[in-house]
Amino acid sequence: MSHYPTPPFPEKTLPMPGRTKDMEPIPDHGEKSYRGSGRLNGLKAVITGGDSGIGRAVAIAYAREGADVLIAYLEEDEDAQETKRHVEEAGRKAVLVRGDIQSAEHCRKIIDTAVSELGGIDILVNNAAHQATFSSIGDISDEEWELTFRVNIHAMFYLTKAAVPHMKPNSSIINTASINSDSPSPSLLAYATTKGAIQNFTAGLAQLLAEQEIRANAVAPGPIWTPLIPSTMKGDRLTQFGKQVPMQRPGQPAELATAYVMLADPQSSYVSGATIAVTGGKPIL
Repeated sequence: MSHYPTPPFPEKTLPMPGRTKDMEPIPDHGEKSYRGSGRLNGLKAVITGGDSGIGRAVAIAYAREGADVLIAYLEEDEDAQETKRHVEEAGRKAVLVRGDIQSAEHCRKIIDTAVSELGGIDILVNNAAHQATFSSIGDISDEEWELTFRVNIHAMFYLTKAAVPHMKPNSSIINTASINSDSPSPSLLAYATTKGAIQNFTAGLAQLLAEQEIRANAVAPGPIWTPLIPSTMKGDRLTQFGKQVPMQRPGQPAELATAYVMLADPQSSYVSGATIAVTGGKPIL
């Protein structure tokens, strides 16, 4: 939409992983704009990285569509509480689980908590991610490479494996991939590699779970204005963020919410193995 902010943005960097209130401009998560219509009434959703950015927008939309939500997050308590507030204002239950999804044990705890506190799990949104920019492969430490894989793809496996036994037919798994899955940015080598893995994981998973009638899909965002951006980019990469796509601006988290709602909606019962591109006009082919 034309009223959304366009580059250039202030060169205001944040410490990782970034806090929403410190961003300039503040992202739009659909707090004032999203209107639900009961598409997810009575469903139970788990959203990793649900405290801010895309995850917060999805949590708000799901709650306003009638779902209870578990919000898994790393350590950003203030952001998580704000998302919880929006879910509860929509009249739905919100459960917060703090911790690091690098741990398989913690991933199982997230799912166990959803089952015990929400009464089940119908939707799993694997959204949490780690990224960092590097100009040379020599600058990427072994530890950084391994961290990126543990957060972005290993945790997705742990969470999905734990959730599937609790899922009924027409439940939905939605994985956040990226435009980097198909068009990798050289400065995001580790991140882009994991996003390619996520797209393949999703495609294989959809086939593996088809007989159980559990659907698996991915959303591939383009440049989206979230705390990840000012906490991992600087210089022109930050001030001109989003200029590279045809709309010449970054997307706002609110602009992705409808894709996640559509994929979670039980009426989308024949949609599995798909990747939905939300890229501001840049095609994924």
